[in-house]
Amino acid sequence: MKPLLDAVMKIVSDTPPARLDQLASAIGVASSAYDTAALDLWPLSPHARHLVVELVAQWRTTSVSPPELVGIVVGAARAYRDAKAEQELELVWTGPAGPSIATRRTDQALLQVIDAARDRLFVTSFVAYKVPSIVQAFDAAVDRGVRLSMLLEPAESDGGGISFDVIGRMKAALPKARILTWANKEPKFAGGSVHAKIAVADETICFVSSANLTGHAMERNMEAGILVRGGNVPRDLQRHLEALETAKVITLV
Repeated sequence: MKPLLDAVMKIVSDTPPARLDQLASAIGVASSAYDTAALDLWPLSPHARHLVVELVAQWRTTSVSPPELVGIVVGAARAYRDAKAEQELELVWTGPAGPSIATRRTDQALLQVIDAARDRLFVTSFVAYKVPSIVQAFDAAVDRGVRLSMLLEPAESDGGGISFDVIGRMKAALPKARILTWANKEPKFAGGSVHAKIAVADETICFVSSANLTGHAMERNMEAGILVRGGNVPRDLQRHLEALETAKVITLV
């Protein structure tokens, strides 16, 4: 049964809703898995034909009736559409533009997360400096009552991996922000750094990126990331970061 379900999901994830309705109708007029003349007429491309051939081949290994397969296809299509609506992913890119794919810039995605925050905003970065537009957005978030938490790498003089005091600079720039550091490392993490680059707001939207909070990362470097809206990823990520503070793995400076 699983191979048939896999074949159904391949078609569902690669086919527009209207065409899936036509596929369900073609299956519905069949008397059995061996009566697939209507299905033979459904594909509009070689790729679609390959998917249908695989579907029929797997269908014939089961005792599933045509009405039952219609129900499987319709149910899978509905579940797939609901899942896509619940969580949306977007590629974010800073650097040379590609010839055919439009992408969001790093600073645009980060600002979207900051601007979306209404209650809690958690940001992590290895380095943070020279980003006035981002600092202004952080200030605006704090002014509207957002609880801003920032996990940053300490300076070498404080046991960290950066030659200058990023935490001191950020505390001066954002006096109302909650600045945290990873000071309480287990032995197996000795020498480790805060290398994650994350911004997550209200458990509903997050940006995971290669970019630090620097002017070069926002405008000049080649950086890539994913903006996630909805679903369980923003929720789990924010809860994980906050749980690290509760467990005193990361602590306020």
